[in-house]
Amino acid sequence: MSPRLLALALVLAACGGGAVTTTTTAVTTTQAPVEAPEAVLLSYDLEPGTSFQYEVSLSQNIVMSSEGDPSVTGDEEAPGEAELQMTATATFTYAVADGPEPGTYRITITGEFGDLEVSGTVDGEPVDPTDIPEFAALDPVETTVVVDEKGNVVPDDQDAAGVFGGDMDPLGGMATLGAGAESFFGPPLPDDEVTVGDTWTETVETPVPFGGDPVTTTIEGRVTGAEVVDGAEVFVIETTTSTTQIEFDLSEFFIGFFEAFLPEDATEEEKAEIAALTEAMKFLFTVDPSVTTSTTWFDPITGVVYQGEVSSSIRLTMDVAMPDEVSGELVEFKMDMTLDQELGLRYLGGGAGA
Repeated sequence: MSPRLLALALVLAACGGGAVTTTTTAVTTTQAPVEAPEAVLLSYDLEPGTSFQYEVSLSQNIVMSSEGDPSVTGDEEAPGEAELQMTATATFTYAVADGPEPGTYRITITGEFGDLEVSGTVDGEPVDPTDIPEFAALDPVETTVVVDEKGNVVPDDQDAAGVFGGDMDPLGGMATLGAGAESFFGPPLPDDEVTVGDTWTETVETPVPFGGDPVTTTIEGRVTGAEVVDGAEVFVIETTTSTTQIEFDLSEFFIGFFEAFLPEDATEEEKAEIAALTEAMKFLFTVDPSVTTSTTWFDPITGVVYQGEVSSSIRLTMDVAMPDEVSGELVEFKMDMTLDQELGLRYLGGGAGA
C-alpha cells in the first residue's frame, strides 16, 4: 500500500485539507450576466444510453516528506523529501446507464490524462520532466458512481460504494460529488425550487471501517448569479464542501492475521513475543479536516453542466510500525503529504450515442 495510493486514487482529491486554495482556472467560454430568472426545480439530464464529454484541466502541487523503511507498506522506495508541480489535460466521458433502483443512474467514467508537465525536486534533485515519480503518476481513469437525478451519491454494493474503493484506497470513496472529473460532473442539487440568492445545505454521514469514527460531510450550495454561456442561460452555483477528519488504523486486521498463525502448542515465551509485537504494531492513516470549493455553470432547462471550477487542498499522514517479513523485527515508516489542486471542466457535448 504505497504513498501514491493514498494521494492519487481519485485525482481530484475531494477531501481537501486544512486551507482552501482559491482557483485560478480561466473560464473558456463567453459569459454575460442576466436578470435573475424565476425559481425552478433543478435536476440533471441523466438518460440511460446517453453520454457526456468534458475537457478537463488539472493543476497540482504536491509536498511530501517521509522517514523509515517504505517496504513495510508494500512500496520499494519513497523520497525523503519532494515538492512537485504538475499540470495536465484530459477528455473524460461519462456514460449513463440504469442504476440499481428506480430513479438512480450508474455513471461509468473513463479518461486518460495527456499533456502532462512536471517540475520540482525529489530529494533535492530537479525532476526530469520525462521521468515522472511513481507517487505522482496520473493513471488512466475507469470508475463507476451511482447517483440520483439530484447528483447525490447512492450506495451500491456492486460498486463497493463507501469509504474504500476497489483498491482499498482511503480517499477514493470519499470523493464528494462535483469535486472533480473522477466523480460526478456537478454538485448535489437542492430538493426545492431555487433562483439567484437561494442557498441549501446537506449533511452526509459516511461510516469508516476498522473502527474509525464516521465521517461527516457538510455541503453548502448557493446560486450566486445567472449568466449566458454558449448562448444558454445558466445558473452560477457555488458549493463549499467541508469534511471532518478521517482516521483509521489497519493494525487490528494484521494483528488478527498474525495471531491466527500462532501454533496451538506455542510456549509462553512465544506468546509473549507475539503479544509484545502486536502491542507495538500500527498502520494508521489520517486525513485532516478538509474544505473543497467549486463553481458550476448549470443550465436549469437542459440539466447540463457547461463549466466547472474546483479547488481543494488535502493533507494526509501515514504512521506504520510492522514486523519485517524476514527478521521479524519491527520496522517503521512515516509519511506526510499535502496536495493542493485546481480542476477545470468544460462541456464538449453529449446525448444518445455520443
